[in-house]
Amino acid sequence: MSKNRFQSYALNPISLDIIQKLNFREPTPIQQKVIPAALRGESLIGQSHTGSGKTHAYLIPIFNQLDQSKEEIQYVITTPTRELAIQIYEEVRKMIQLADKEEDWRAKLVIGGTDKQKMADKLKRPPQIIVGTPGRILDLLKNDAMDVYRANALVMDEADLMIDLGLIEEVDQILIRMKQDLQLMVFSATIPEKLKPFLKKYMENPTYILMDDQGPAPEQLEHRLIPLRHRNVADLILEVSSIINPYLALIFVNKKDHADELAGELIEKGLEVGVIHGGLTPRERKRMLKELKNLRYQYIVATDLAARGIDIPGVSHVFNAEMPKDPEFYIHRAGRTARAGLEGTTISFYSEDDIPVIQKLEKSGITFTNQDIKNSQWVEAKPWNQRTTRKKKDSELEETAWKMVKKPRKVKPGYKKKMKKQAEDMKKKLKKDKFKRRRKK
Repeated sequence: MSKNRFQSYALNPISLDIIQKLNFREPTPIQQKVIPAALRGESLIGQSHTGSGKTHAYLIPIFNQLDQSKEEIQYVITTPTRELAIQIYEEVRKMIQLADKEEDWRAKLVIGGTDKQKMADKLKRPPQIIVGTPGRILDLLKNDAMDVYRANALVMDEADLMIDLGLIEEVDQILIRMKQDLQLMVFSATIPEKLKPFLKKYMENPTYILMDDQGPAPEQLEHRLIPLRHRNVADLILEVSSIINPYLALIFVNKKDHADELAGELIEKGLEVGVIHGGLTPRERKRMLKELKNLRYQYIVATDLAARGIDIPGVSHVFNAEMPKDPEFYIHRAGRTARAGLEGTTISFYSEDDIPVIQKLEKSGITFTNQDIKNSQWVEAKPWNQRTTRKKKDSELEETAWKMVKKPRKVKPGYKKKMKKQAEDMKKKLKKDKFKRRRKK
């Protein structure tokens, strides 16, 4: 085996063989910090964005320390969504196969939407690794279908999303059933305030790993803003796509019914479109994930919660059909492209209501280019702040005009219409006067 930096860690030959078969050359920045700490048995908080390599940062130490002689649950990996649990479980299965240890190492996927009794029957012979969602894991624990008391570690992946989905109490109930000297590894893109009490309760002086260089490098990722101007988003996506012809585009909306609606419009326009959101049945989700992996679609319409944590390789473009209200969600969306050293583009359609989040994103260091589409070509557009300044001035002019309108002493039918007409006439007059003053100067 060729020399690489993984050999500098205290990994056994089987783990190094798995790494070689995975074609990993060098550990990613988060792996460089997490692997040694995890091997030392330290509880840790790893803060990094999607695509940083955090999954293998904890899987490699887990596999390195598996005790095949013990038929008991040794490691529990919790995720907020079924999709992410399935993805991690498939990676676990892959590593077991690469190690040629299918008889000695066992893992089970524990998620909702599956037959609970069949799951309980399969767990009568305990696996060493459990991958699942908190709700179903807790359900099986309450029914004495499995025992996690002797487990060495619990991994909490996408912890901030656990907070968003209200799953933190279920994780709390799982931890109550585990030993006190448990190794707890928490991974999260952000550390929201609501997560801090939980971390304080279960972690004393944890190793904190913050990756400053997470997320796509600025030179690899372009951020474009396109004013919506009451146009149809599906029409705009079609027009933009005729120019860029994306290899794989991920289109974000804020609600699942919006995802279905937009996907339907795009399909009618002849595009190959898949949909992923929380409203899909377990069978539909499984089929969709398989089709996404097989690159069945050129376009995928998704909600934030459904797409979070799911690895969709080869995303060349991210469309924000609807801008998120939270800047962090924009970062997560943009992070789906420009991965593994590749270039990527995020294209956002915005209205006046989206200005506050754009302002926050610019303050955080994101540079937007303002563009539009005319006759199937890119054209330069006025910056969003120029548009809002003009609107503000127009609003001030209208306010002045209304102040100059005389209110009738007696209210008669149609008085509102007459007042509105007077205000419009006054506004036109003010504009003309302003124009004349400019010409004199």
